[in-house]
Amino acid sequence: MKKKATPKGRQWVWVREKPSSAPPAVKAEVCAKAQALVDSELKPRHIEPPPEKSDFNYIVDITTKWRGRFFYFASKYASPGPNAISPYFDAPFTRLEYRHNGRFNLAYMRHTGQWWQLYEDLTIEEAMEAIREEELFQP
Repeated sequence: MKKKATPKGRQWVWVREKPSSAPPAVKAEVCAKAQALVDSELKPRHIEPPPEKSDFNYIVDITTKWRGRFFYFASKYASPGPNAISPYFDAPFTRLEYRHNGRFNLAYMRHTGQWWQLYEDLTIEEAMEAIREEELFQP
């Protein structure tokens, strides 16, 4: 019986398994640092008093939350128009993906509705600095 030849250019590689969730200690640290960033920098910069007699959406709050191995920053918008489906809606704008050993990938939400990852393997301090400094990671 003849052995089948393997296709050229293919080989086995080791791939690190992605964790299903971050450890509780990492979650607590990320939540604390993210909330400090939101309260001290993002809210004062992006939340303004509601406009008078406007039908356009405006930001009323900035929130954070964990979902699996992802940590999201989201803007809460008020929708005051007469044809609004809901008076409020959330729009995520930045995502941290937990990788391993306290390292994260950093992505922002594109206008197409897809996440675009710019940075890999950042510490939490490096990720928060990028969110603070770069406009792509802000609402």
